[in-house]
Amino acid sequence: MLNTTLKKILKRNAPRWLILFIDTYVVVNTFILAYLIRFNFEWGFDTSNLIVQLVLVLVCALLSFLITGSYKGTIRYTSLRDAANVTIANSILFLFLLTARLLIIKGGILQELRIPLSILVIHFLLNVIILIISRYLFKEFYNILFSSSGKNKRILIYGAGEAGLLTASVLKEDKGSKVFIVGFIDDNKRKSTKKLYGIPVFYSEDICDKFVEKKKIDEVIISIQKIEPARLLEIVDNLTKYKVDVKIVPPVKKWINGDLNARQIRSLNIEDLLGRAPIEVNNPILKEEFNNKVVLITGAAGSIGSEISKQIANYKFKQLILIDQAESDLYDLQQYFVNQTIENIEVKVADVRNLERMETIFEAYNPQLIFHAAAYKHVPLMENNPFEAVCVNVKGTKNMADLALKYQVEKFVMVSTDKAVNPTNVMGATKRIAEMYINAQNKQQVTKFITTRFGNVLGSNGSVIPLFKKQIEQGGPLTVTHKDITRFFMTIPEACQLVLEAGTMGKGGEIFVFDMGLSIKIFKLAKDMIHLSGYKYPEDIDIKITGLRPGEKIYEELLANGETTTNTYHEKIMVAKVKPINFEVVKKNIEALCTLNNELNFEKTVRKMKEIVPEFVSNNSMYEKFDVVKNLN
Repeated sequence: MLNTTLKKILKRNAPRWLILFIDTYVVVNTFILAYLIRFNFEWGFDTSNLIVQLVLVLVCALLSFLITGSYKGTIRYTSLRDAANVTIANSILFLFLLTARLLIIKGGILQELRIPLSILVIHFLLNVIILIISRYLFKEFYNILFSSSGKNKRILIYGAGEAGLLTASVLKEDKGSKVFIVGFIDDNKRKSTKKLYGIPVFYSEDICDKFVEKKKIDEVIISIQKIEPARLLEIVDNLTKYKVDVKIVPPVKKWINGDLNARQIRSLNIEDLLGRAPIEVNNPILKEEFNNKVVLITGAAGSIGSEISKQIANYKFKQLILIDQAESDLYDLQQYFVNQTIENIEVKVADVRNLERMETIFEAYNPQLIFHAAAYKHVPLMENNPFEAVCVNVKGTKNMADLALKYQVEKFVMVSTDKAVNPTNVMGATKRIAEMYINAQNKQQVTKFITTRFGNVLGSNGSVIPLFKKQIEQGGPLTVTHKDITRFFMTIPEACQLVLEAGTMGKGGEIFVFDMGLSIKIFKLAKDMIHLSGYKYPEDIDIKITGLRPGEKIYEELLANGETTTNTYHEKIMVAKVKPINFEVVKKNIEALCTLNNELNFEKTVRKMKEIVPEFVSNNSMYEKFDVVKNLN
């Protein structure tokens, strides 16, 4: 009962007045001890003067502690900063008493208050030593008291450098985390013979199933700053072999006010395993790009469009027009901006396929910048519905581009996809045709037309990550179409940063591509997600190979045949050198495609698409026969 009551008291910060009382009590007693030390622990001094001097010491001590606030620190989190505060407080106390001594000598009065200089020096040293030691003793007492309560998680910290040591220190101080640090793991074998903070260091190659079982390890925290993505992947691959949770310490720039907090140590997420450094765009010109401008975004309710709108909302735009035909998602986005109290945002339920409806919006708002993100993107669905793919991805883009020219829009930025490169499906082919129309339109020299091309975005609607998460929740299996299938990945914020940056650096006619690093094997991604969810593959959750879907290819490309790239001022952003396009021919072909599409004859539509995009060769699709016919001719 007493132990429980004591814990409740200590969990609440000790009252500051109590700390002040204890510090003052210590100072008074060290003053008596200073006299005893000075006189070899004999009462060879005037005790009546001592009693009067104690009153002076008490008053000066109170003033010193109140001035510095040294009693305000949380003792169980005592650090070097608190030790410094105690030292400063006692230095001020020493100066007060020294000043009082000099005034007494000069004035020749109250001689009983005159404290010998040797006593002042001894008193100062005793105060500093005892007050600092007492704080650390209290801290250790608190640690012992709470470390014995409940079952502590047994953890290893991967990294015996500065970041690892800091992580250990933070975890030790935060008793809410309830952990016992078994040791550090490090890739440097020479460190394995040492102890840091009294904690052993283990060589990374010695970690195995037997080691984990013997040490009863529950969790491993990766604490290495500026770790190479490839190395992080390698470490995670090794750790996920064992029955341990894997967590990571975030980068320094994400620490709260520059300090690491135990609550910031988080589970690994799939973004950590992309195998590349994330893109960072910090372009001050962006502020000028959107300053006092009317910006229109199509597909604003989608994954990319909504993030673009949120990022632009951070700038001083004149008006932001958000267009989408998805009513519910658009409403959610509208409510987001209402809650953020961001003004001058207009939300329009409208369809880019409807030229007349789009023109009324252009007439009403006269947009200066357009970000065209509206598109159908699901490969198997569009393979079975080429009419809709052409209507939205081709005709919708054509409508927006034509209106941009008519209303003299400054810049038109289109969001494309890596599936437009050497397309093997209807969706990719429609996006390539849209790219061609945008690129050809730039010859009109009124509006600057710019295209951005990138791979899959993590967490977008219809992407593989949400599908895997749902399948894991249902107990599996995870479905992968081919064991060797690979894809490029980036996060939604990264993709949108690229789009905004392209709009800034683009002069018109460019197709910007992003250095997305190495492509990721989807099969491996599925295994990683199983492990990150705390399960074992294949014991707990299996992976099922279902076969390639219609129009799907094993790997994606960012550049078409005959395309090369040139660098820009950002090392991760490049410009594709595309083949010259005859505007009149492209325009005529695309208009013919849109007209032909209205006949609702899918085969005729797809054959026309293959005529416009010669590199469009169907894969695992009903339309492969047209490629065969073409080859025979």
